[in-house]
Amino acid sequence: MTFQGNRQRLFAPQGRGNRRPLLPGDPVLWGIPIAITLLAGVLIASTQRDSPLADWENHWITGAIGLALAAVLARIDLEKLENLLLPVYLLTLGSLLAVKVVGTSALGAQRWISIGGLHVQPSEFAKLAAILLLAGILARHPVERPSDLLRPLGVILVPWAMVFIQPDLGTSLVYGAIVLVMLFWAGLPLPWLVLLLSPLPTAILAGTVKLALVPWFLLLAYLAWRSLPWKRLGLAVSLAVNSGFALITPLLWEHGLKDYQKDRLVLFLDPSKDPLGGGYHLIQSRIGIGSGQLFGTGLLHGHLTKLQFIPEQHTDFIFSALGEEGGFLGCLILLIAYAVLAWKLLQIAGRARTDFESLVVVGILAMLMFQVVINICMTIGLGPVTGIPLPWMSYGRFAMLVNFISIGLVASVQRRSGTRQLLAR
Repeated sequence: MTFQGNRQRLFAPQGRGNRRPLLPGDPVLWGIPIAITLLAGVLIASTQRDSPLADWENHWITGAIGLALAAVLARIDLEKLENLLLPVYLLTLGSLLAVKVVGTSALGAQRWISIGGLHVQPSEFAKLAAILLLAGILARHPVERPSDLLRPLGVILVPWAMVFIQPDLGTSLVYGAIVLVMLFWAGLPLPWLVLLLSPLPTAILAGTVKLALVPWFLLLAYLAWRSLPWKRLGLAVSLAVNSGFALITPLLWEHGLKDYQKDRLVLFLDPSKDPLGGGYHLIQSRIGIGSGQLFGTGLLHGHLTKLQFIPEQHTDFIFSALGEEGGFLGCLILLIAYAVLAWKLLQIAGRARTDFESLVVVGILAMLMFQVVINICMTIGLGPVTGIPLPWMSYGRFAMLVNFISIGLVASVQRRSGTRQLLAR
Protein backbone atom coordinates (compact mmCIF):
# COMPACT_ATOMS: atom_id res chain seq x y z
CA MET A 1 0.00 0.00 0.00
CA THR A 2 1.29 3.42 -0.90
CA PHE A 3 1.97 6.18 1.59
CA GLN A 4 -0.98 8.16 0.19
CA GLY A 5 -3.17 5.08 0.54
CA ASN A 6 -2.21 4.65 4.20
CA ARG A 7 -3.33 8.18 4.97
CA GLN A 8 -6.60 7.68 3.11
CA ARG A 9 -7.40 4.70 5.27
CA LEU A 10 -6.44 6.32 8.56
CA PHE A 11 -8.27 9.59 8.20
CA ALA A 12 -11.26 11.06 6.40
CA PRO A 13 -11.20 14.73 5.40
CA GLN A 14 -13.43 17.26 7.09
CA GLY A 15 -14.50 20.53 5.53
CA ARG A 16 -14.09 23.85 7.26
CA GLY A 17 -15.44 27.33 6.69
CA ASN A 18 -13.91 30.03 4.56
CA ARG A 19 -13.25 32.52 7.35
CA ARG A 20 -9.87 34.22 7.56
CA PRO A 21 -9.27 34.76 11.28
CA LEU A 22 -6.20 36.34 12.78
CA LEU A 23 -4.90 32.89 13.68
CA PRO A 24 -5.97 30.57 10.85
CA GLY A 25 -6.67 27.01 11.79
CA ASP A 26 -8.34 25.14 14.61
CA PRO A 27 -8.77 27.09 17.88
CA VAL A 28 -7.42 24.08 19.77
CA LEU A 29 -4.20 24.21 17.77
CA TRP A 30 -3.57 27.79 18.90
CA GLY A 31 -5.36 27.83 22.23
CA ILE A 32 -3.41 25.08 23.97
CA PRO A 33 0.09 26.53 23.34
CA ILE A 34 -1.11 30.03 24.29
CA ALA A 35 -2.74 28.78 27.51
CA ILE A 36 0.35 26.77 28.47
CA THR A 37 2.58 29.80 27.82
CA LEU A 38 0.43 32.01 30.04
CA LEU A 39 0.41 29.41 32.82
CA ALA A 40 4.17 28.98 32.53
CA GLY A 41 4.72 32.70 33.01
CA VAL A 42 2.90 32.56 36.35
CA LEU A 43 4.90 29.51 37.46
CA ILE A 44 8.18 31.10 36.40
CA ALA A 45 7.27 34.20 38.41
CA SER A 46 6.59 31.92 41.38
CA THR A 47 10.03 30.32 41.15
CA GLN A 48 11.63 33.80 41.21
CA ARG A 49 9.49 35.50 43.86
CA ASP A 50 12.44 36.61 45.94
CA SER A 51 14.72 37.25 43.00
CA PRO A 52 15.34 40.47 41.05
CA LEU A 53 14.96 38.47 37.82
CA ALA A 54 11.82 38.84 35.74
CA ASP A 55 12.08 35.91 33.37
CA TRP A 56 8.30 35.50 33.35
CA GLU A 57 8.03 38.77 31.42
CA ASN A 58 10.62 37.58 28.90
CA HIS A 59 8.74 34.29 28.61
CA TRP A 60 5.52 36.04 27.65
CA ILE A 61 7.28 38.51 25.35
CA THR A 62 9.07 35.69 23.55
CA GLY A 63 5.77 33.83 23.32
CA ALA A 64 4.10 36.87 21.75
CA ILE A 65 6.91 37.19 19.19
CA GLY A 66 6.70 33.48 18.42
CA LEU A 67 2.92 33.72 18.05
CA ALA A 68 3.29 36.60 15.57
CA LEU A 69 5.81 34.60 13.52
CA ALA A 70 3.51 31.60 13.60
CA ALA A 71 0.56 33.68 12.37
CA VAL A 72 2.63 34.83 9.38
CA LEU A 73 3.85 31.32 8.56
CA ALA A 74 0.32 29.97 8.78
CA ARG A 75 -0.54 31.99 5.67
CA ILE A 76 2.41 30.72 3.62
CA ASP A 77 2.06 27.51 1.61
CA LEU A 78 4.77 25.03 2.61
CA GLU A 79 5.27 24.09 -1.02
CA LYS A 80 6.76 27.55 -1.56
CA LEU A 81 9.45 26.72 0.99
CA GLU A 82 10.60 23.47 -0.61
CA ASN A 83 13.27 25.16 -2.74
CA LEU A 84 14.71 26.72 0.42
CA LEU A 85 15.01 23.49 2.39
CA LEU A 86 18.60 22.64 1.44
CA PRO A 87 19.97 26.21 1.90
CA VAL A 88 18.27 26.47 5.31
CA TYR A 89 19.64 23.07 6.31
CA LEU A 90 23.19 24.00 5.25
CA LEU A 91 22.93 27.34 7.04
CA THR A 92 21.86 25.48 10.16
CA LEU A 93 24.84 23.12 9.92
CA GLY A 94 27.09 26.15 9.54
CA SER A 95 25.69 27.66 12.73
CA LEU A 96 26.23 24.37 14.59
CA LEU A 97 29.83 24.36 13.39
CA ALA A 98 30.21 27.97 14.54
CA VAL A 99 29.07 26.90 18.01
CA LYS A 100 32.01 24.52 18.23
CA VAL A 101 34.48 27.14 16.97
CA VAL A 102 33.37 30.40 18.61
CA GLY A 103 30.51 29.26 20.84
CA THR A 104 29.81 30.29 24.42
CA SER A 105 30.12 27.67 27.17
CA ALA A 106 27.95 27.22 30.24
CA LEU A 107 27.40 24.35 32.68
CA GLY A 108 30.02 22.21 30.96
CA ALA A 109 28.56 22.51 27.47
CA GLN A 110 29.20 24.72 24.46
CA ARG A 111 25.79 25.28 22.88
CA TRP A 112 25.36 28.99 22.21
CA ILE A 113 26.61 31.72 19.89
CA SER A 114 26.76 35.22 21.32
CA ILE A 115 25.39 37.80 18.86
CA GLY A 116 25.11 41.34 20.14
CA GLY A 117 24.83 40.13 23.71
CA LEU A 118 22.09 37.64 22.80
CA HIS A 119 22.88 33.94 23.24
CA VAL A 120 21.53 32.05 20.23
CA GLN A 121 21.10 28.26 20.44
CA PRO A 122 21.30 26.88 16.87
CA SER A 123 20.46 23.32 17.94
CA GLU A 124 16.84 24.37 18.51
CA PHE A 125 16.42 25.65 14.96
CA ALA A 126 18.37 22.68 13.61
CA LYS A 127 15.59 20.34 14.75
CA LEU A 128 13.06 22.17 12.62
CA ALA A 129 15.42 22.42 9.64
CA ALA A 130 16.03 18.67 9.83
CA ILE A 131 12.28 17.96 9.93
CA LEU A 132 11.66 20.04 6.80
CA LEU A 133 14.48 18.48 4.79
CA LEU A 134 13.59 14.95 5.95
CA ALA A 135 10.00 15.54 4.88
CA GLY A 136 11.14 16.69 1.46
CA ILE A 137 13.38 13.66 0.99
CA LEU A 138 10.87 11.07 2.21
CA ALA A 139 8.09 12.57 0.10
CA ARG A 140 10.19 12.28 -3.05
CA HIS A 141 12.08 9.08 -2.17
CA PRO A 142 9.91 6.77 -0.03
CA VAL A 143 11.67 3.94 1.78
CA GLU A 144 11.03 0.80 -0.26
CA ARG A 145 14.42 -0.87 0.12
CA PRO A 146 16.99 -0.83 2.95
CA SER A 147 19.29 1.26 0.77
CA ASP A 148 16.63 3.99 0.69
CA LEU A 149 17.41 4.65 4.36
CA LEU A 150 20.77 6.16 3.47
CA ARG A 151 19.33 9.56 2.48
CA PRO A 152 17.17 10.26 5.56
CA LEU A 153 19.70 8.82 7.99
CA GLY A 154 22.47 10.86 6.39
CA VAL A 155 20.42 14.04 6.75
CA ILE A 156 19.80 13.48 10.46
CA LEU A 157 23.22 12.04 11.32
CA VAL A 158 25.20 15.23 10.67
CA PRO A 159 23.25 17.62 12.97
CA TRP A 160 22.85 14.82 15.52
CA ALA A 161 26.61 14.31 15.74
CA MET A 162 27.31 18.05 15.91
CA VAL A 163 24.81 18.48 18.74
CA PHE A 164 26.01 15.39 20.58
CA ILE A 165 29.61 16.60 20.76
CA GLN A 166 28.64 20.04 22.17
CA PRO A 167 27.75 18.01 24.35
CA ASP A 168 23.93 18.13 24.38
CA LEU A 169 22.74 14.58 24.96
CA GLY A 170 19.10 15.58 25.49
CA THR A 171 18.65 17.44 22.21
CA SER A 172 20.50 14.74 20.30
CA LEU A 173 17.89 12.23 21.50
CA VAL A 174 15.15 14.39 19.99
CA TYR A 175 16.72 13.98 16.54
CA GLY A 176 16.50 10.20 16.90
CA ALA A 177 12.82 10.36 17.84
CA ILE A 178 12.08 12.64 14.88
CA VAL A 179 13.65 10.44 12.24
CA LEU A 180 12.16 7.20 13.58
CA VAL A 181 8.61 8.53 13.74
CA MET A 182 8.86 10.16 10.31
CA LEU A 183 10.22 6.95 8.77
CA PHE A 184 7.38 4.95 10.27
CA TRP A 185 4.79 7.44 9.01
CA ALA A 186 6.36 7.28 5.56
CA GLY A 187 5.74 3.54 5.41
CA LEU A 188 8.84 1.93 6.92
CA PRO A 189 7.91 -1.65 7.94
CA LEU A 190 7.79 -2.17 11.70
CA PRO A 191 10.46 -4.94 11.71
CA TRP A 192 12.83 -2.58 9.89
CA LEU A 193 12.11 0.08 12.48
CA VAL A 194 12.97 -2.35 15.28
CA LEU A 195 16.21 -3.32 13.54
CA LEU A 196 17.08 0.33 13.01
CA LEU A 197 16.50 1.10 16.68
CA SER A 198 18.13 -2.12 17.94
CA PRO A 199 21.62 -0.71 18.72
CA LEU A 200 20.15 1.38 21.56
CA PRO A 201 18.61 -1.52 23.53
CA THR A 202 21.70 -3.57 22.69
CA ALA A 203 23.92 -0.95 24.30
CA ILE A 204 21.65 -0.75 27.35
CA LEU A 205 21.58 -4.52 27.80
CA ALA A 206 25.35 -4.74 27.30
CA GLY A 207 25.85 -2.36 30.19
CA THR A 208 23.21 -3.85 32.49
CA VAL A 209 21.94 -7.40 31.83
CA LYS A 210 24.37 -9.09 29.47
CA LEU A 211 22.57 -12.44 29.59
CA ALA A 212 19.53 -10.80 28.01
CA LEU A 213 21.59 -10.20 24.87
CA VAL A 214 21.10 -13.84 23.83
CA PRO A 215 17.29 -13.78 23.40
CA TRP A 216 17.51 -10.23 22.06
CA PHE A 217 19.97 -11.27 19.34
CA LEU A 218 17.75 -14.25 18.47
CA LEU A 219 14.80 -11.89 18.02
CA LEU A 220 16.84 -9.58 15.80
CA ALA A 221 18.01 -12.53 13.72
CA TYR A 222 14.41 -13.65 13.22
CA LEU A 223 13.25 -10.16 12.21
CA ALA A 224 16.17 -9.70 9.82
CA TRP A 225 15.62 -13.08 8.17
CA ARG A 226 11.85 -12.62 7.77
CA SER A 227 11.70 -8.95 6.71
CA LEU A 228 14.86 -7.95 4.84
CA PRO A 229 15.10 -8.60 1.09
CA TRP A 230 18.66 -9.94 1.29
CA LYS A 231 18.18 -12.48 4.04
CA ARG A 232 21.73 -13.72 4.62
CA LEU A 233 23.36 -10.34 4.14
CA GLY A 234 20.72 -8.58 6.24
CA LEU A 235 21.08 -11.14 9.03
CA ALA A 236 24.88 -10.82 9.01
CA VAL A 237 24.86 -7.02 8.99
CA SER A 238 22.25 -6.77 11.77
CA LEU A 239 24.12 -9.11 14.08
CA ALA A 240 27.48 -7.55 13.26
CA VAL A 241 26.28 -4.02 14.00
CA ASN A 242 24.65 -4.99 17.28
CA SER A 243 27.64 -7.08 18.31
CA GLY A 244 29.83 -4.05 17.70
CA PHE A 245 27.62 -1.89 19.88
CA ALA A 246 27.67 -4.52 22.62
CA LEU A 247 31.48 -4.54 22.56
CA ILE A 248 32.09 -0.78 22.41
CA THR A 249 29.47 0.23 24.98
CA PRO A 250 31.92 -0.07 27.91
CA LEU A 251 34.45 2.07 26.03
CA LEU A 252 31.86 4.72 25.18
CA TRP A 253 30.76 4.79 28.80
CA GLU A 254 34.29 5.33 30.06
CA HIS A 255 35.57 7.75 27.42
CA GLY A 256 32.60 9.06 25.43
CA LEU A 257 30.54 10.67 28.19
CA LYS A 258 31.43 13.30 30.74
CA ASP A 259 31.00 12.55 34.44
CA TYR A 260 27.86 14.68 34.82
CA GLN A 261 26.26 12.88 31.86
CA LYS A 262 26.97 9.50 33.45
CA ASP A 263 25.39 10.70 36.69
CA ARG A 264 22.29 11.87 34.86
CA LEU A 265 21.88 8.51 33.14
CA VAL A 266 22.07 6.33 36.26
CA LEU A 267 21.20 8.39 39.32
CA PHE A 268 17.48 8.50 38.55
CA LEU A 269 17.40 4.80 39.54
CA ASP A 270 18.59 5.70 43.04
CA PRO A 271 19.16 9.46 43.51
CA SER A 272 19.83 8.90 47.22
CA LYS A 273 23.32 7.67 46.29
CA ASP A 274 24.31 11.29 45.75
CA PRO A 275 21.62 13.34 47.51
CA LEU A 276 23.63 16.57 47.57
CA GLY A 277 25.10 16.22 44.08
CA GLY A 278 23.73 14.59 40.95
CA GLY A 279 20.62 13.26 42.69
CA TYR A 280 19.66 16.55 44.33
CA HIS A 281 17.44 17.84 41.51
CA LEU A 282 15.52 14.57 41.25
CA ILE A 283 14.94 14.25 44.98
CA GLN A 284 13.72 17.82 45.41
CA SER A 285 11.58 17.62 42.29
CA ARG A 286 9.72 14.57 43.54
CA ILE A 287 9.28 16.12 46.96
CA GLY A 288 7.85 19.28 45.41
CA ILE A 289 5.43 17.41 43.15
CA GLY A 290 4.31 15.15 46.00
CA SER A 291 3.75 18.06 48.38
CA GLY A 292 1.07 19.46 46.06
CA GLN A 293 -1.16 16.44 46.72
CA LEU A 294 -4.54 16.63 44.92
CA PHE A 295 -5.27 20.35 44.49
CA GLY A 296 -1.87 21.98 45.16
CA THR A 297 -1.02 24.99 47.29
CA GLY A 298 -2.30 27.47 44.72
CA LEU A 299 -0.40 29.51 42.15
CA LEU A 300 2.33 31.71 43.65
CA HIS A 301 1.90 29.94 47.01
CA GLY A 302 4.32 27.03 46.74
CA HIS A 303 6.62 26.95 49.76
CA LEU A 304 9.34 24.74 48.27
CA THR A 305 9.18 26.70 45.02
CA LYS A 306 9.48 29.98 46.89
CA LEU A 307 12.53 28.78 48.80
CA GLN A 308 14.15 27.69 45.51
CA PHE A 309 15.04 24.18 46.61
CA ILE A 310 15.47 23.24 42.96
CA PRO A 311 18.13 25.33 41.18
CA GLU A 312 17.03 26.71 37.79
CA GLN A 313 13.53 25.40 38.41
CA HIS A 314 12.06 27.76 35.82
CA THR A 315 13.72 25.83 32.99
CA ASP A 316 13.83 22.03 32.79
CA PHE A 317 12.08 21.42 36.14
CA ILE A 318 9.12 23.76 35.74
CA PHE A 319 6.77 20.77 35.95
CA SER A 320 7.73 20.35 39.60
CA ALA A 321 6.47 23.87 40.30
CA LEU A 322 3.16 22.97 38.68
CA GLY A 323 3.02 19.79 40.76
CA GLU A 324 3.41 21.75 44.00
CA GLU A 325 1.14 24.69 43.18
CA GLY A 326 -1.39 22.96 40.90
CA GLY A 327 -1.37 19.54 42.51
CA PHE A 328 -2.30 16.31 40.82
CA LEU A 329 -5.31 17.99 39.19
CA GLY A 330 -3.19 20.72 37.63
CA CYS A 331 -0.69 18.19 36.29
CA LEU A 332 -3.51 16.04 34.90
CA ILE A 333 -5.05 19.01 33.08
CA LEU A 334 -1.69 19.83 31.51
CA LEU A 335 -1.21 16.22 30.37
CA ILE A 336 -4.69 16.17 28.85
CA ALA A 337 -3.90 19.42 27.03
CA TYR A 338 -0.75 17.91 25.52
CA ALA A 339 -2.66 14.75 24.56
CA VAL A 340 -5.40 16.76 22.83
CA LEU A 341 -2.77 18.77 20.97
CA ALA A 342 -1.02 15.56 19.88
CA TRP A 343 -4.29 14.12 18.57
CA LYS A 344 -5.03 17.35 16.71
CA LEU A 345 -1.59 17.23 15.03
CA LEU A 346 -2.14 13.60 14.09
CA GLN A 347 -5.49 14.47 12.50
CA ILE A 348 -3.95 17.34 10.55
CA ALA A 349 -1.15 15.09 9.32
CA GLY A 350 -3.66 12.50 8.14
CA ARG A 351 -5.68 15.07 6.18
CA ALA A 352 -2.74 16.93 4.69
CA ARG A 353 -2.80 17.74 1.00
CA THR A 354 0.60 16.27 0.18
CA ASP A 355 3.00 13.71 1.58
CA PHE A 356 5.51 16.49 2.24
CA GLU A 357 3.07 18.47 4.40
CA SER A 358 1.94 15.36 6.22
CA LEU A 359 5.51 14.41 7.07
CA VAL A 360 6.31 17.92 8.32
CA VAL A 361 3.39 17.77 10.77
CA VAL A 362 4.36 14.28 11.95
CA GLY A 363 7.95 15.39 12.49
CA ILE A 364 6.75 18.33 14.57
CA LEU A 365 4.46 16.01 16.52
CA ALA A 366 7.40 13.70 17.27
CA MET A 367 9.62 16.61 18.32
CA LEU A 368 7.08 18.14 20.70
CA MET A 369 5.66 15.00 22.29
CA PHE A 370 9.03 13.32 22.77
CA GLN A 371 10.12 16.37 24.75
CA VAL A 372 6.91 16.26 26.79
CA VAL A 373 7.31 12.60 27.71
CA ILE A 374 11.03 12.77 28.52
CA ASN A 375 10.79 15.99 30.54
CA ILE A 376 7.87 14.84 32.68
CA CYS A 377 9.41 11.40 33.24
CA MET A 378 12.59 13.18 34.32
CA THR A 379 10.89 15.44 36.87
CA ILE A 380 8.93 12.60 38.50
CA GLY A 381 11.96 10.31 38.71
CA LEU A 382 11.12 7.85 35.93
CA GLY A 383 13.96 8.93 33.67
CA PRO A 384 17.43 10.49 33.73
CA VAL A 385 18.07 14.22 33.77
CA THR A 386 18.55 15.03 30.09
CA GLY A 387 18.15 18.80 29.85
CA ILE A 388 15.12 18.57 27.54
CA PRO A 389 12.70 21.50 28.06
CA LEU A 390 8.94 21.12 28.44
CA PRO A 391 7.31 22.77 25.38
CA TRP A 392 5.88 26.24 26.12
CA MET A 393 6.40 25.64 29.86
CA SER A 394 10.17 25.73 30.37
CA TYR A 395 11.87 29.10 30.10
CA GLY A 396 13.97 29.27 26.96
CA ARG A 397 13.68 31.90 24.29
CA PHE A 398 14.73 29.95 21.25
CA ALA A 399 12.91 26.78 22.26
CA MET A 400 9.77 28.91 22.61
CA LEU A 401 10.25 30.49 19.17
CA VAL A 402 10.80 27.11 17.51
CA ASN A 403 7.71 25.66 19.20
CA PHE A 404 5.47 28.48 17.99
CA ILE A 405 7.03 28.46 14.51
CA SER A 406 6.21 24.75 14.40
CA ILE A 407 2.57 25.49 15.21
CA GLY A 408 2.53 28.07 12.42
CA LEU A 409 3.74 25.45 9.93
CA VAL A 410 1.08 23.02 11.13
CA ALA A 411 -1.60 25.71 10.79
CA SER A 412 -0.44 26.30 7.22
CA VAL A 413 -1.00 22.63 6.43
CA GLN A 414 -4.42 22.68 8.06
CA ARG A 415 -5.45 25.83 6.21
CA ARG A 416 -4.64 24.29 2.83
CA SER A 417 -6.45 21.04 3.54
CA GLY A 418 -9.43 22.42 5.44
CA THR A 419 -12.06 22.86 2.72
CA ARG A 420 -11.18 20.20 0.15
CA GLN A 421 -12.00 16.52 -0.05
CA LEU A 422 -8.60 15.64 -1.52
CA LEU A 423 -8.14 12.29 0.20
CA ALA A 424 -11.50 10.81 -0.81
CA ARG A 425 -10.27 9.56 -4.16
